Order: sequence, then C-alpha cells, then structure tokens
Amino acid sequence: MIEFSLIGAALVAITVAIHAWGTTGWLRYLAARHVVGDESWTTKRSLIILTLTVLVLIALHTIQISIWAIAYLSLVSVEELETFESALYFSFITFTTLGYGDITLAAPWRVLSGIEALNGIMLVGWTTAFLFAVVQRTWKGLAEQQND
Repeated sequence: MIEFSLIGAALVAITVAIHAWGTTGWLRYLAARHVVGDESWTTKRSLIILTLTVLVLIALHTIQISIWAIAYLSLVSVEELETFESALYFSFITFTTLGYGDITLAAPWRVLSGIEALNGIMLVGWTTAFLFAVVQRTWKGLAEQQND
C-alpha cells in the first residue's frame, strides 16, 4: 500500500509541476502579449485569447494523462492495459472521473487509480479557476474599450 501511495505521490508531483509550469508560462505570455502595451481589446482578439487558453489547458491535461498512462503501462500487468491506447483510455476516464468501469485494476493497483482521479479533480479545478480569471480579464478589457 505504501509503495502505491509513493508512486501516486510522485505522479501527482510531476503533474502538478507540469500544470504550474504551463499555466504560469501561459499567464506570462498573455500578460506580455495581450495586457501590457497594446490595450486594443476587440471581440475577435478576446475570442482568440480564450480559444488558445482552452487549447493550452487541454494540452497540459493531455500530457498529464499521458504520464499516468505511461506509468500504468510500465507498472501494471493487466490484460486490458497492454497497449498505450488502452492505458491512455483508462487514464483519461480515470483522470476526468468519468469512470466507465469497463477497465478495472486489480486490488493493489486500485489505490493508484483513485489517486489519479483525485489528482484530476484538483487539476481540472485549477484549470477552471485559471480559465475563469482569463475570461474575467477579457471581459474587463472589452468593457474598458467600450468606455473609451
């Protein structure tokens, strides 16, 4: 049990570091490119910012889910997880807490999938908060543009 918890903790640390690096980097890019300097906010510009932000966040989650899938493929000896595609599928439905239940892990590994689900809940919450902040900033920029 301790072994699986340590593996899970390591995977959580890796995925949190990726999310922190990615969201901080994207925020710095947005601040430098779209907030400081040119203050011309348009609906088109806001739409581009929001769309790119969503794509960056989805890419970050896909990388994190892929890391969990690689871990499952490397560590778990389950018939259903013999290919990267099946491990990725299992990781996607676990990370997003969709949990179809068509693939289940043996008793010792279930703890690991539970940790992934908890990791996913927290990182998706972080993503939601981040996206909300970006939406608020674009609304503020549009409102300021309207008032000028």
